[in-house]
Amino acid sequence: MKKFWRYLGLSFVSTFLTATPGLAADRISFYYPPFGEFSLSVDSLETFAKVGKIDGDFSFYASRATPEQLAQLRNLLQQRFNVSPTVVSQVTYSPIGEEVIQRLGELLLTESRQNGFYAIRAALIVAAADRDGLTVINLLRRFPSKTIRLNYSQGLRIVDNLSQLIEKKDEVVGFLQQQATVAAANSRVDFSQQPDLRSPGKFSWQKKSFELNDFSRNRRLPVDIYLPQANSQGELKPPYPLIVISHGLASDRSTFAYLAQHLASYGFAVGVLEHPGSNAERIQLYFAGLAGPPEPAEFINRPLDIKYLLNELERLEKSDPFLQGKLNFDQIGAIGQSFGGYTVLTLAGATINFNQLYQDCNPNNSFFNLSLLLQCQAAELSPKDYQLKDDRIKVVMAINPIDSSVLGQGGINQIKIPVMLVAGSQDIFAPPVSEQILPFTWLADSNKYLALIENATHFSAIAEPTPENNVLPVPPALLGPNPTPVYSYLNALSVAFLSTHLLNRPEYRSYLQPSYATFISKEPLNLSLLQSLTPDQFNQVWSGAIPQSFRPSNPQLPAPQGQEGK
Repeated sequence: MKKFWRYLGLSFVSTFLTATPGLAADRISFYYPPFGEFSLSVDSLETFAKVGKIDGDFSFYASRATPEQLAQLRNLLQQRFNVSPTVVSQVTYSPIGEEVIQRLGELLLTESRQNGFYAIRAALIVAAADRDGLTVINLLRRFPSKTIRLNYSQGLRIVDNLSQLIEKKDEVVGFLQQQATVAAANSRVDFSQQPDLRSPGKFSWQKKSFELNDFSRNRRLPVDIYLPQANSQGELKPPYPLIVISHGLASDRSTFAYLAQHLASYGFAVGVLEHPGSNAERIQLYFAGLAGPPEPAEFINRPLDIKYLLNELERLEKSDPFLQGKLNFDQIGAIGQSFGGYTVLTLAGATINFNQLYQDCNPNNSFFNLSLLLQCQAAELSPKDYQLKDDRIKVVMAINPIDSSVLGQGGINQIKIPVMLVAGSQDIFAPPVSEQILPFTWLADSNKYLALIENATHFSAIAEPTPENNVLPVPPALLGPNPTPVYSYLNALSVAFLSTHLLNRPEYRSYLQPSYATFISKEPLNLSLLQSLTPDQFNQVWSGAIPQSFRPSNPQLPAPQGQEGK
């Protein structure tokens, strides 16, 4: 029965994480061999949610949970999701939304034991339109079936495999932290006597906004340019090295303004653009029913946006008074987060891996790697060699990138320039093992770095959105700890990485040692920095307890090196 409670509890959590929180109508019913059929009334759950009372119907299950688990369940039942029926309708009728609900419907069956796809979608929309809003209990009440039958065997398989995956992820993270600690112990650098790269640099900066139009692709590209200002001591002279920043899905150019300003204070010119097919404005229009969802072509258009930006800056630099003579096009780096991480990796030379996409994009994988819901959209593109690399870009920093399937080993090992990958141990949208740690072992250039932030989530690097661009309200449980330390880590590491490998300034190399990460690390967001991880080391940690059902093609639980695609 302990395993049953784990299933029931994780089913609630899994449902919550995929933004489709519903389990039953008047009763939740499931078959638990060899004991027979069990059920739980919605009334019991509602009473527990409202007043904390555990009645006779619920006591059988509650007695098998810890007080902490019961508190988490009650919080979930009380959570109101502030989304309009229009937003719910737009999402659930989109390709990604339909895929999520179809898969959830394999677990949540109607009373006649049919896939609950249509019932779940209808209940979500109706509950969102209700005056009490979209809550778990209200969703249960609106489910158009007297009883929902849980597909117990399928659900238990998913939960057990997910539990094993989480355990293995924790083992990998622990191993990397241990390796970083050992490496840091050998350092003799006293960072307390060196400049603090977390603090702003000595230079002031100016910002100017441009609106570029690529008429050939019908793309309007808003861009903010941050330029450092030379001081009277002559310590900084143009032209300045140029850094471009690519935001993630549903973000905009304000997301990494803090990083752009920090880099400008250290003498970098920074261009932060918006990708019109996947920025906050596009998602707002989509939720309002005024535009379609992001298209698969975004996987091509995003890197082309950066190329177009560089082309236009080369043109404007010759004529615009603000830019004239200010940009060094022989020293260009790129930084991106999430979808932007994919973007900068392709600019660095990674190629779209259609064979890997076709292999990985099956109905079961996204239960364990939510980023596949986005990555697998690229499988709809025409399979050809898209020319996305830009030789002008000399270094890239990818924060929480999505890449395991859309790029895969065959795509990522094409990169021949310095790369820094940043991972959060609690990132459920771009899981660290499959999306950053394993891809780190695929990088061919010896100048590579992996920054691992314990307890960081997919949102820890993102500046808090303004009310105008907060298009994807994220439940506090998924935001993680106060992200301020993460901002300071990224500020410092970006200056060190770019100064070392773009500007060839060896005095910054010491900041790229594991000991520096230890020096600036703050609990609970402990920072580890690694400079190497071999495939053999990864496999020694990972291969001990891989569920056989995941081998060999599932990118969330990869096969040992050398077996990809077999």
